[in-house]
Amino acid sequence: MDYSEILKKVIDDRKWNYIKANDSWSVFKIMSEFVNGYETLSRIGPCVAIFGSARISEDNPYYQKAEETAAKLVEKGFGIITGGGPGIMEAGNKGAHEAGGKSVGLNIVLPHEQHSNPYIDSDKSINFDYFYIRKTMFTRYAQGFIAFPGGFGTLDELSEALTLMQTDKIANFPIVMFGSEFWKPLIDWFKSTLLKNKMIHETDFDIFHVVDNADEAVSIIDDFYKKSELKPNF
Repeated sequence: MDYSEILKKVIDDRKWNYIKANDSWSVFKIMSEFVNGYETLSRIGPCVAIFGSARISEDNPYYQKAEETAAKLVEKGFGIITGGGPGIMEAGNKGAHEAGGKSVGLNIVLPHEQHSNPYIDSDKSINFDYFYIRKTMFTRYAQGFIAFPGGFGTLDELSEALTLMQTDKIANFPIVMFGSEFWKPLIDWFKSTLLKNKMIHETDFDIFHVVDNADEAVSIIDDFYKKSELKPNF
């Protein structure tokens, strides 16, 4: 009898059982994040989500436009919800904070760049370990998305919203892409590749709007809710 093989099998089985036990217990951690997010955000009221790069500095024009857009949304009665970090997220929270509006941050710890910005209301800062739960909170409680220039994270959040709306998994709400120069190559690719190969439909371009100034972005969202009820999106 090869005792080394028997011992190896016992060790492997214990490792697998340990993994299965941890998987089961992780369900409770996932549930706690959902419950905390739902309970907190359901009390805050209508907010607009502002997305964009965490790596954009305060002297960048897009930072300034995000700050201006947030302040003007507050004047229309909306709070601002961001990913809670620096860059465009900070600009959104800063604009809301300085305009006297609700400033919400859904923070997640990331290497190199993510930390809470100082403009989030102390009772409206939520920390998440799981990206998908954080994105669920945005999708459920934001009354509109404004995507400023950003990297993979911004594209991920934008793509998920477009997909869910395209497939009727969530209620319609305004999706605004801020900065036509930045977004033009992506939209051109949508047309030249996805549409050309019949992977999307022409009507899918009606899901989003492209703007270059704060007044237009705010007007799209404000006009939408003059005709639609403010409520969670699913």
